[in-house]
Amino acid sequence: MYALFLKEIRSFLNSLIGYITMAVFLIATGIFMWVFSGPSNVLDFGEASLQSLFINAPNIFLFLIPAITMRSFAEEKRTGTIEILMTKPLSDFQIILAKYFAGVALVLLSLLPTLIFYYSVVELGDPTGNIDHASTWGAYIGLFLLGAVFVAIGIFASSITSNQVIAFMIALLFCFTLYIGFQFLAGLFAAPFDLIFMNLGIHEHYVSVQRGVIDSRDIIYYVSAISLFLLLTKLALQTRKWYTYEEKIS
Repeated sequence: MYALFLKEIRSFLNSLIGYITMAVFLIATGIFMWVFSGPSNVLDFGEASLQSLFINAPNIFLFLIPAITMRSFAEEKRTGTIEILMTKPLSDFQIILAKYFAGVALVLLSLLPTLIFYYSVVELGDPTGNIDHASTWGAYIGLFLLGAVFVAIGIFASSITSNQVIAFMIALLFCFTLYIGFQFLAGLFAAPFDLIFMNLGIHEHYVSVQRGVIDSRDIIYYVSAISLFLLLTKLALQTRKWYTYEEKIS
């Protein structure tokens, strides 16, 4: 499993996908924070805060993460290497986890350069260091967990098709629905159904973690969402095995 994990990491970095992903994420969030005028601009807003980063980063992840996960299984199916992969002395779940953790590692590597923004805002504070560190680190944790959920969705989308573009679109649809869709639905219903829909969506839990207080309910939600999509991925791979077996005996 570890060898497959390293192989996936190398494939990201050797093909420039990883570097492009990190560069796009850093540049896009940096433009919103420092270049575009308005409330998202730290200098215009006049407050030592990284709220601009944590508001815009999920929207960027909506497109970037499906783009880096779309090839996970879809490419293996298209080239026929999925058969070779499945014959390795690894269980389906070990293969899934290796690809999943490789995607999560890339998300983490994308977030690390943004610490430059954190250092800059700390230095710009009046006095220096006048920033809510607890909520900032809580928001970083929430953003990482949100990215981890998106990776699980992307892995699942890639497992049900051999077309990378279709995998991207499916992942984008699921990520959008989970992050924003339930917020729209909540606005269509009165209490207590609005609260139910809000808690089903990831946005409510992301905002909760941003407050700097790690609630067990939020952690359970993230872990449950990740587990659900990884289990669906395993089911999708098992279904393909059944079809392959039926073709061989027919």
